[in-house]
Order: sequence, then structure tokens, then C-alpha cells
Amino acid sequence: MNTAAKRLARARALESLVRDIAREVILPRYLNTSRKHKSDGSLFTEADLESQRRFAEALPKLAPGAVLGEEMTAAEQARLWSEGKRGLWCIDPIDGTTNFVNGIPFFAVSIAYLMDHKPLFGVVYNPVTDESFYAAAGAGAYLNGTDLPLREPAKQLEDAVAGVDFKRVSHHLGDELAVRPPYYSQRNFGSSALEWCFVAAARLDVYIHGGQMLWDYAAGRLILQEAGGECAALDGSDLLAGPAVKRGVVASASPALFREWRTWLASHS
Repeated sequence: MNTAAKRLARARALESLVRDIAREVILPRYLNTSRKHKSDGSLFTEADLESQRRFAEALPKLAPGAVLGEEMTAAEQARLWSEGKRGLWCIDPIDGTTNFVNGIPFFAVSIAYLMDHKPLFGVVYNPVTDESFYAAAGAGAYLNGTDLPLREPAKQLEDAVAGVDFKRVSHHLGDELAVRPPYYSQRNFGSSALEWCFVAAARLDVYIHGGQMLWDYAAGRLILQEAGGECAALDGSDLLAGPAVKRGVVASASPALFREWRTWLASHS
């Protein structure tokens, strides 16, 4: 078995683990949990904490490495990142907590395994719809076993459906996108990890978000790239430079559309 095939086998093993923990820990608490607030004002729930604990126990048995999770302090995250070049799990136990708390069935578990700070395989799983997106470096990207993308992306930007988070882009760019959009239509679903996967599937043709953390895109970025899409930090910096910095991201389901999308953004930012 070659290296890419071994990574894909691990991705499938990870997918099975994610499904099991999501069904045991997360789904029973869906529509049945209370919200709490972290120091930065963001939400978390008992389901976030318990699922992160379960993953922290199980993941190192699948591949060696510490577990860096969203529900940790910034100091803990920075330490694990600096120590984790030879193997590191990056997890968001529930991406889309507001959706989860409010009964909106659009949230996901997002997990990636990194070596030398680069994702090797990853899974994004929505337990309500039972959609599992996964990929391994050099081995492709899949949705429940079907190759991604699911459809051919738009040929040009004016025909594209865009994923846009207006509240996290600059006021000027947000006004330009709202008043003179270069695309056909736009959507925002409230789960960054799933939005990356929707670009990978070509359900969305292009994407922009003004502020994401590493665990928001570690798995989704790999899934998109293995599906043939392209992405970058909005400001041109390295997306994989560390865990504790919010970065704007831009992505597309195809290289040609990505170039047109970035050109438009550069001229209107």
C-alpha cells in the first residue's frame, strides 16, 4: 500500500470514529442543551466539551500526536502547535455552535491530522444529514464515498453561487459585494467547516470569509484542494502559520474561477 493509500485508509478510520462519537455524544444533546459563553463571547455547550474530551482520548490511538482543540486556552493551543510538528490533531468538536443550540441542522465535527504543520487527512461530518466529507493528501476527496466535486463549477464568476460572510469582511468590501455583486447569488450557512466542503462539492462556486481560525479550515482546506479547488488567505499570508490568529480566507471550486474571483476582490477591497 503506497503512502497516499495509507492516508486514505486512516481518513476512513477517522470517519468511522467521528460518526460514532457524534452519534453517542453530540446528537443526543441536539435540541437538548444550554448555551454558555467563553471569555471572547463565543458560544460553547456541554456537547462541545464532552465530544472534545472523547476525541482527545481516542484520536492518539489512531495516529500519534497531541490534540489541539477549539475549547482550549490560547496558551495551550500555542504550546501544542509548537510541539506538534511530528504529528498533531486539530479539532473543532462542533463547528456551528449557534446553529446547534438553536436547532438549525447545519453544524459539523471537523478534524484534521497534521504533520510538519500540514494536513495529511481530515473529516468534516454533519451528524444530522449524515454527510461525511473526507480527504487524504494525494488520494482525493469524497462525500460518503463519492468523488468530489459533485458537479462542474460555474465557468465564470457572473454565473457563480458564492458563500459570503458579510459581517466579517471590511465595510467597504461588504458594501461592494452587496450593492454590485460580481456573482449570480450568495449564501451563508453559519458553519465554516461545512462551507469549505460545499465549495469542494461545487455546491458553492466561490467563497469568502473575513475571519477564521485554524480549526475552522484545517480539514476543509484539504478537502477542497483534493477536490481540485484553490484557496488562500485574503491578505496573502500563510493559512497554516499557527492556531491563534483569525485570517480572512478566499476560495473557489476551480483554479480558473479562483483567479477571476481574486482579481475582482483585489480591485474592490
